[in-house]
Amino acid sequence: MKRMHIAGLSVLILGVVRPAIPLAEPTAQSAQAFVHGLWVWKSPEVLKAPQGAERLRDFCKTLGINEVYVSFSAAGAPAEESDFARLIRHMHQVGIRVEALISSTDADERGKHREKLLDHVNEVIEFNRSHPGNRFDGIHLDIEPQQRPENKGAGNLRFLPGLAEAYRAVRAEAEPAGMTVNADIQNKLLKGDAVQRKMLLSSVPRITLMMYELSNPNDGQAAEQKADKAAKESGKFLSMAYEGLTGRDLAKMAIALRTPDYGDLLPQMLARLDDANRSNPHYLGWARHSYNDVPGNNASAAR
Repeated sequence: MKRMHIAGLSVLILGVVRPAIPLAEPTAQSAQAFVHGLWVWKSPEVLKAPQGAERLRDFCKTLGINEVYVSFSAAGAPAEESDFARLIRHMHQVGIRVEALISSTDADERGKHREKLLDHVNEVIEFNRSHPGNRFDGIHLDIEPQQRPENKGAGNLRFLPGLAEAYRAVRAEAEPAGMTVNADIQNKLLKGDAVQRKMLLSSVPRITLMMYELSNPNDGQAAEQKADKAAKESGKFLSMAYEGLTGRDLAKMAIALRTPDYGDLLPQMLARLDDANRSNPHYLGWARHSYNDVPGNNASAAR
């Protein structure tokens, strides 16, 4: 697919409407500004179910979710494209952002894998051009080179330069087209040295840490113990990520928890993350994995 670049136009617009402001270190967010995200895997299947878009919207409203990450591909049937436009319209009517979720295990590598990723990003841009009233708000990246055998092992971050390069390449396409970029990461990436963490955190404006397997529904711990543990670990990872780093170009970090670890207690755990980290200027909010894990929400989870 041929890529279209409108970076020059974007710079012109920003120069007209954006006032000059002094650079400053990030400040703590209000509770209303926190991201409360939700993954929706196998989104075409979810949306083609009866009242699929409406049920997803209502689920988000009930649980205080303000952005969703939906798996999107332009290779789907025209009816699927209409389903996504309809979903975005419903979500925007109630103030919920929608990000296009793109997955890969190889996009850190230059060549065909990187090109495939950028082609997918440009499919989202083309969708937005075709549906100006129902646009995706951002790109959500699930790039996991650590899943490949050569990248496994504690401290093995040989793939990080390529991963950061992929993030920057996506930003170069998405941001001039008016979309944000968020990237899912494992805690392994936060255990590098200051140079490595700077490389990661300056390559993308938002990251989401997959803080999984801290608890399980049958571990015998009370809800308060689980919440305390989640709060403590989130603070630890936030400190680890930004230790020794300064600057306004560093990504903010959301913390993700998943349904299998907490069952019906998950909303309580997520609320505790906000309470524990609301004064941290690097804390972005929380994300919930996933819509598909909740019985009755159609389409079994893909992850």
